[in-house]
Amino acid sequence: MRMNYVSRIQAIMSSYKKVAASKITSCVLDGSYTSVFKGKSMNFDELREYVAGDDVKDIDWKATSRSGKVLVRQYIAEKKHNVMFVMDTNRRMLADSGNSIEKRELAALSAGMLALFVNRNADYVGAAYANGIFMKNFPFRTGLANIEQILEDYSRAVTMENHSDINATLEYLIRNLRRRMVIFIITDLEGMRSISETNLKRLSVMNDVLAVRVDDAELGGKVLYDLGEDRYLADFFAKDKRLQREALKEKQKVEKECEEKLTHFGIAEVCVNHVGSLERELSNLLDRHKFEKR
Repeated sequence: MRMNYVSRIQAIMSSYKKVAASKITSCVLDGSYTSVFKGKSMNFDELREYVAGDDVKDIDWKATSRSGKVLVRQYIAEKKHNVMFVMDTNRRMLADSGNSIEKRELAALSAGMLALFVNRNADYVGAAYANGIFMKNFPFRTGLANIEQILEDYSRAVTMENHSDINATLEYLIRNLRRRMVIFIITDLEGMRSISETNLKRLSVMNDVLAVRVDDAELGGKVLYDLGEDRYLADFFAKDKRLQREALKEKQKVEKECEEKLTHFGIAEVCVNHVGSLERELSNLLDRHKFEKR
């Protein structure tokens, strides 16, 4: 199998490291990231307040009686993780993100870069997305060939005929996978807005859930394509300052709504719009997730 996506992502990461060689970074997935996700070993980490879904066996009763709050022992996770990528295949992903790159490509590169991170720890990587007609579920496996197959198949699944809803993919996950997972939801702003709070609540109780939002191109580009109407828009739309202001205002409103919804369930989110900053943004996402857990 030719490693088209894997080779490209490795080149991007290599280029980033050369540029950022003099800058201290906190890429928590670069090498060991044992304390980022839920899990248990014999290595005690710290005490934290009890939240719904915690194992009652982890409650430290002595510390609880002293503090007056229910405290649980948190351990450093050293086991292998099941990392699931839930990716939006709706035809909206064919539209441009920033810097004239398709949202589909940026979504694939984001998933691939995260998958390469976890591959260093020999974690299991799976994926789920709607193929237009049926739900595609890649079982958890290790290795670069598995990552390449997921990305290649995802790219083919995003077509103009695909009207899938990412909520349906999340519901499929809830119904069919009963194991604890690290779930990365990768979609655009409209997809993020469409995700129900019920699904987020059900997923976040037992799993680590993180969100990667692929940004939409700003109104004002040279070529604008309306996927809903299946046609190119006239140039004057891009040059109309009033329309640009209204579009930006509406976008900011929806972004705030999505941020509040994700924050409510302790889900860290990052917005990506440029290949050159991808590794830094994804690293920041993992840092924020670690902070949200504490």
